[in-house]
Amino acid sequence: MAEIVLTPHRSIAHTCRGAMDCGADAPGHAIGFLQQRLASASPSKWVDAVVEDVEQDGWVLLRTLDDRAAARVWNHAELTALEPGTPVALHALYNVLAIGTARLNVVVAAS
Repeated sequence: MAEIVLTPHRSIAHTCRGAMDCGADAPGHAIGFLQQRLASASPSKWVDAVVEDVEQDGWVLLRTLDDRAAARVWNHAELTALEPGTPVALHALYNVLAIGTARLNVVVAAS
């Protein structure tokens, strides 16, 4: 398995009014073109996972399928709509969360 890269500790506070209006490319905000392009150009770094828990503050606990490792992710989009058991993929190098065809820039923290 690819080792998941944790996002460096920074504030996740933001002043944008919502995920659709966000132009910031900081972790957990809008996904940048290069981040999305690099993630799709390195398919071996994607890790399949399932949503294990969704916290009220928007953090989502993921459990990888291959080694049952845990990771917590956050994006200021409404991730609380995810349900436990939802299949997702996490790019272990560029911190991109794939939910179906959607791609989100996420903060990745240790669980």
